[in-house]
Amino acid sequence: MINKKIKSKNSFFWIYAVIFAIFLGIFFFKSSFSTPKKIDQDTFFDILSKGEVQKILVKHKETVLVYLKKDAFLEGSNTYRDFSNENERKFFTTYPLQYEFEIGDLQFFQKKFEEYKNKYNIVATIDFKNQQEYTITKFFFDYGVFFILLIFFWIFIFRRIGATGGGAGGQIFNIGKSKAKLFDENDDVKITFKDVAGLDGAKEEVQEIVDFLKSPQKYTKLGGKIPKGALLIGPPGTGKTLLAKAVAGEAKVPFFSLSGSDFVEMFVGVGASRVRDLFEKAKEKSPCIIFIDEIDAIGRARGKSSIAGSNDERENTLNQLLTEMDGFGTNTNVIVLAATNRSDILDQALLRPGRFDRTIIVDTPELNERKEIFCVHLKRLVLSNNVDIDFLARQTPGFSGADIANVCNESALIAARKNRSEIISQDFLDAIDRIIGGLEKKNKIIKPNEKKRIAYHEAGHATISWLLEHAAPLVKVTIVPRGRTLGSAWYLPEERQLTTPEQMKDEICTLLAGRSAEEIIFSSISTGALNDLERVTKQAQSMVVIFGLNDKIGNISYYDSTGQNEFSFSKPYSEKTAQIIDEEISKIITEQYQRAKKILKNNEKKLSMLANQLLEKEVLFREDLKKIFGERPYPDEIGDMLSTVNSNP
Repeated sequence: MINKKIKSKNSFFWIYAVIFAIFLGIFFFKSSFSTPKKIDQDTFFDILSKGEVQKILVKHKETVLVYLKKDAFLEGSNTYRDFSNENERKFFTTYPLQYEFEIGDLQFFQKKFEEYKNKYNIVATIDFKNQQEYTITKFFFDYGVFFILLIFFWIFIFRRIGATGGGAGGQIFNIGKSKAKLFDENDDVKITFKDVAGLDGAKEEVQEIVDFLKSPQKYTKLGGKIPKGALLIGPPGTGKTLLAKAVAGEAKVPFFSLSGSDFVEMFVGVGASRVRDLFEKAKEKSPCIIFIDEIDAIGRARGKSSIAGSNDERENTLNQLLTEMDGFGTNTNVIVLAATNRSDILDQALLRPGRFDRTIIVDTPELNERKEIFCVHLKRLVLSNNVDIDFLARQTPGFSGADIANVCNESALIAARKNRSEIISQDFLDAIDRIIGGLEKKNKIIKPNEKKRIAYHEAGHATISWLLEHAAPLVKVTIVPRGRTLGSAWYLPEERQLTTPEQMKDEICTLLAGRSAEEIIFSSISTGALNDLERVTKQAQSMVVIFGLNDKIGNISYYDSTGQNEFSFSKPYSEKTAQIIDEEISKIITEQYQRAKKILKNNEKKLSMLANQLLEKEVLFREDLKKIFGERPYPDEIGDMLSTVNSNP
């Protein structure tokens, strides 16, 4: 089917190319041979004396056009034109050749012309025209071919634009038509709610919309009204589009699917036209559902960062969408589903009840939800008996559904690369490391003194994380370069909904432990703590400015959840407050840095043992730290589970 479409497009291309070439040839052939040939007066009177002139036209009393008789081109005729082939001869018998020359004194020329007529008994006539005169026929004869070429050229160009997305059917006249894809009962959509794991709350919301369309009497008999729309909000990869596909698979009503960028076009007015066309089609198919993915492409708040009307076209598109969703002519049997990960920049008129009545949060999955997602993606994989799904779910905090799918696929690739017949747990751990840290670079050349510094740096992180109460449990520590890092310590953060100042300070202390260890052992610091310092600064800044966890600033937050200050160049606080904020951020970081140095000095011998083992083995696990430091002073819930992982696979 695809090959037929390609052949059809190619055939149209060659048809237009041939037509264009033919008209182009005719135009140049005509123009090259119909242009008057320059001669002088003596040559003209020589031709005139032979009786081959039909008439002459004097233009503006200075230019003379000479028209020859048709029989001047017949065999035996004395002509001043040499023909290279028979086609050229036939052309000039149809369109008489013109000569052109300039005259000085018109009266003298006219007198001489009359003398030649009388002398040689010539019937040629003379006409005079002092201004340019065109009839419709003559205008078409002179310029018609050019305009025909131009028309065919533009038709060809617009068909090509249409074929690449300018409009439905590849026609320029359809450029304002909607490009939404329609799914109905005739389409075999295989994705259902059973294929969507970990989104129970969101599934319940959209399932209710589908049920309403299937049996509206169940809700309307109690006086309820169908919601106009539902907005899916969540980070990238959390399953918003997948949920919409499941709605298409479950619903027995027409389902229109398109992206917000499908409304955007270089031509003015196209976006609003496509919105109107979309809702007209939807009303014809009602009851139905419209799904707009990445609606922030057209739904951005109006009037923000607009420069000299640069957003007029997008705003017109948004205005038309607002009118269609809740205007005088709204059809209540059309429901709009939309998805975005930038809800903070959407226009408030779009979010109000009556347009998007429901806001459905599709957040990153929790522990049990990640386990369900793993179960879905592991069905098609060949697994060994030692793969623990619970452990994999705990190893991936903060991962989205797309990230988990990537982990499963990457683990299969790693197992195949190692010529295994099944996937083991270590393949999943390597896949997680690959996704988080990047590709392992074992062949990277590192000087011995630099490698030693890296070992102590990472040992400092591991030591502090082992000894502090609120630090995340350590999984492993390595000095093998991976991605842009020369070494790393891997943790398993605790999943919590609230965070206390003590927990945040312990995290800051752990991050500063690497540089603290360098200063203690080498009496100098390096640039290796760049990422640590960046994270520390943001953490301390959030404590002071956002969460109100600083005594000196007090219970004040300068965080703007509405995004109104996104493009503001002024700070929401005074210069005096800014100075206090800077001082408090610096104070928090300095205190935790000194705290890390104190803890490491008290455990300097164990720190060196850990660093030396890192230099020897390059990778150490939780069990290795337990041999050096003993049991962790503050046991964590997942300690036993991490201890069961094979540290030497």
